[in-house]
Amino acid sequence: MHSSSSAPANQALSPTTPSERVFALHDHAALWFSLGVGLLVMQVGAYLLPALSTQQAVLAIVCGSLLGAGLLGWMAKIACDTGLSSAALMTHVYGRQFAKLPILLNLVQLIGWGTFELVVMRDASVAIARQAGGMAASHWPVVMTLVWGAVIGLLISGSMLKLVRQLIARIALPLVVLSLLWLTWHFVGLALEQGWQGIWQRPGTGGMGWLPAMDLVVAMPISWLPLVADYARHGRDGRSALRGTWLGFGLANVWCYGLGVLITLTLPSENLVTALLLAQGGLIALTLILIDEVDNAYGDTYSGAMAAHSMAPRWSLRRWGLGLTVVCVLLALVLPMHSIEPFLLMLSSVFVPLFGVILGRLAWQAADQRLAQAPQWLAQARGAHWPAVLLWLAGVGFYHGVPLLAPAAGSALPTLLVCFVLARLLPRATPAQ
Repeated sequence: MHSSSSAPANQALSPTTPSERVFALHDHAALWFSLGVGLLVMQVGAYLLPALSTQQAVLAIVCGSLLGAGLLGWMAKIACDTGLSSAALMTHVYGRQFAKLPILLNLVQLIGWGTFELVVMRDASVAIARQAGGMAASHWPVVMTLVWGAVIGLLISGSMLKLVRQLIARIALPLVVLSLLWLTWHFVGLALEQGWQGIWQRPGTGGMGWLPAMDLVVAMPISWLPLVADYARHGRDGRSALRGTWLGFGLANVWCYGLGVLITLTLPSENLVTALLLAQGGLIALTLILIDEVDNAYGDTYSGAMAAHSMAPRWSLRRWGLGLTVVCVLLALVLPMHSIEPFLLMLSSVFVPLFGVILGRLAWQAADQRLAQAPQWLAQARGAHWPAVLLWLAGVGFYHGVPLLAPAAGSALPTLLVCFVLARLLPRATPAQ
């Protein structure tokens, strides 16, 4: 899965070599725009209504996307400057032994989200086919789960670098942009027919404050924080990694959240896929977006392989990737994933304080010589950096306690801010820790 033929024994805990640093600004932007587009993002955008007014929803989407994608870009810069994966960054901040816990939790959530993506692709493809008059038999969901699993397995067998630079940037990105443009044109047309002024001035019913709405928007880019380093470390320089990631994901997040709001306002439906299928040309547009969902499932699987490889390097990244693909397919066949989604969201909450601490520790240390000598300190960091560990654990409690104490404040943003500030005040870990 790496382009280097002389890869180190543990690729996940080793800095990238110069030959692997190939991503330019447009590669980062293409990758993160593509990963930022998804049916789930549009669905979450629809959750902002009817509690918020249209104008409040738009403001929350723009501000939340800029902030969330900026955090994602910041983490991308750190990863690019150091050449380190998410597992290696966790190891540096929390200590080699303790870092296995967050790495394992990350692996569990990546398996869960990878499975969830397979279910989304399966259900959407069956819905599209049935709208066109096919796949009426009950066995088709099983067949499509196996088909999409095979696609992910095929992609995971190849080079991640080539996938991003050739398949995503040159083929998938133009197709998904065309589908978004078509859907935007169609639903803006519906809004004009129904009276744009009335839609724009539509008041909210209450029940959700502006900060919790921001929290909902920020949640999507923050959910990618445990993955971004695995790709950004292949960038040529930190500035282009930051700008490309920020631009790509920020634009995709604004566009998809906005479309979710627009679709809900103009064509209310209990099911977003049904609403899209009812749109003129929606069948084609939805098919293109569905194809783009493949890179989301691939991203979960690839980063899952990185996490697993960091703990058990005897299996190659490719072997771990194929094994995790099989696990996700089996889980998609037997688990009611839509019922498990709240558990996955709860599990994701542990990574908000986790990366708040990492950002606070490393945000202005990327040029530090200790980070430039990653192999040495990774080999020596055998214990646990307890100040960082305790701050992370306290941050998890803070995340779940904020809604009880201040429901209008949200959870993610206050937790990130508190963990970031306190992490800046912690004493630095020594190489012997």
